[in-house]
Amino acid sequence: MTMSAKLMVGNWKMHGSLSANAALVADVLAVMGQVQCRSALCVPSVYLGQMQSLLSCSPIALGAQDVSSHASGAYTGEVSADMLRDFAVRYCIVGHSERRQYHSETDIVVAIKAQRALAVGITPIVCVGESLAEREAGQTELVVKRQLAAVIQANGHCISEIVVAYEPVWAIGTGLTASPQQAQQVHAVLRAQLRAATAHADRVAILYGGSMNAANAQDLLAQPDVDGGLIGGASLKAVDFLSMLKAASR
Repeated sequence: MTMSAKLMVGNWKMHGSLSANAALVADVLAVMGQVQCRSALCVPSVYLGQMQSLLSCSPIALGAQDVSSHASGAYTGEVSADMLRDFAVRYCIVGHSERRQYHSETDIVVAIKAQRALAVGITPIVCVGESLAEREAGQTELVVKRQLAAVIQANGHCISEIVVAYEPVWAIGTGLTASPQQAQQVHAVLRAQLRAATAHADRVAILYGGSMNAANAQDLLAQPDVDGGLIGGASLKAVDFLSMLKAASR
C-alpha cells in the first residue's frame, strides 16, 4: 500500500436534489465513526453551497465535478477555480471520460484545468482511461500514459499534489469492471510514470474508477497500487457507499 489511508470519492454526476442530498448525507454521516479512510463527495455545482453547509465540520471533504480552463471572463456557464474555492472545495474532478467524450476535452485542456485547480489549492482528480477499442487493440498503456503525460508536462513542479483516477471507459456505468489484476497492471504503469516525474510519487493516490461497487470494492482495494476509488452510481446509495468506505478502512 502506497498511501497511509485510502481515498474514496463519490461522483454524483448529474443527480441530486436539495431533499435527496440532505437525506443521503445524514445517513452517511450517522455512521462515519466506523470509517477510517479519507472520503469526499463531488457534487453538481448548483449544490456546492448546500453541501458546504452539510459537510461542514465533518470528515467528508467537498468536491466539484469540473472547473473552467479559464481564470475568469466572458465564459457563460463556466465555473472558475476561484469560485470553487469560495465554497471550500477540496477536490475537483478533471478530464472525466464523459467530459472528454461529450465535451471534446483534449489532454491539453485537462492539463490546464488541473493547473487552475492547483493554483488555488484545490486537488485535481485527474481521470485517465482507455476505450474498449483501445484496450482490444493493445493500446491501454499508450493511452493512459499520453493522458497523464500532458498533466505532468503542465504541472511538473507540483505533480505530487494531484490525485489520479484510472477509469477504463468500457467499465463506466456498464456494470463491467476491470479485474483486480487488470486494474493493478494499469495502476502500476501510472505509478512508474509518476516516479519518473517526481521523487514524491508515493504521495499521489491512484484511484480506480470503473463500476466499483459494494461487491467488488474489497478485492480491488487489496491491490498494492489501488489507493482508493472514484465511485459513481454506488455513491448515491448510502448503504452501498458506506459499505465501500468500510472496505477501504480495513
